[in-house]
Amino acid sequence: MPRVTARPRREPNPATPAGEKVLAVAAELFYANGIRAVGVDRIADEAGVTKKTLYDRFGSKDALVAAYLRRREAIWRKHLHERLEASGTTGRERLLTVLDIAADWAERNRRGCAFVNAHAEIGGTDHPGNAVIREDKAYMLRLFVDLAEKTLGDGTGPVDGRQDPATIGRQIHLMYEGALTAHTTGVQPEAFLTARAAAAALLAR
Repeated sequence: MPRVTARPRREPNPATPAGEKVLAVAAELFYANGIRAVGVDRIADEAGVTKKTLYDRFGSKDALVAAYLRRREAIWRKHLHERLEASGTTGRERLLTVLDIAADWAERNRRGCAFVNAHAEIGGTDHPGNAVIREDKAYMLRLFVDLAEKTLGDGTGPVDGRQDPATIGRQIHLMYEGALTAHTTGVQPEAFLTARAAAAALLAR
């Protein structure tokens, strides 16, 4: 009897037209409905592909969720930096402009922060999407600290030398994260305006 040789397992390959279509559909569905509420059957159906194609491209639903979060992160970073550079702001105003950009983004993304929403569903597990969420949060912390260090060193910030720039950056990052959560939950619709006012007062000390 001839030996049957097992076919090698195909490596996931999302960088194809079908993969891009699946990811685009999944991104809309995950954001609008939540990760747990959307199954692969619905994603495949709305993307016009088979479930086999979905798994061939991404390997698993968890990997697709992580890809969705990476996509969301890339879109946000691109938008943030393009808007920040186009603003023409310098010094302390750049820190406040980040909050303005985030406020505008939140108004156009009515279900709130995709990362806050995703963490509510997958946080505390070994889901691969958690690494993407942490990476986004760490990136924004580094951004605020970097901008604060530049702000307090260019003559537009406090002049008494008593405030540590990294501490100021971390504090404003907490204001930003708090505004994201308060806006996402709906408890403070004007959360970013409040955070901006608090950040401006902190920088004026």
